[in-house]
Amino acid sequence: MPRYADEPRLTAGETASVAYYVARMAKRGLAGEHVYQGDLERKVERVIDRARKREERDAKKNSARK
Repeated sequence: MPRYADEPRLTAGETASVAYYVARMAKRGLAGEHVYQGDLERKVERVIDRARKREERDAKKNSARK
């Protein structure tokens, strides 16, 4: 079950991508407080946005079948 109601369910590949980006953010965090991480945060948001769109598309496809 997703953590929050507005979070989509992630596939295994999406989960791996998010974990990779979070690990890179942690590594950059070790370098110091003032290291820019916005690029990685945007990448994580893009993965989550794609998952939302995929869920919406699948919901429409499944509702059309019924």
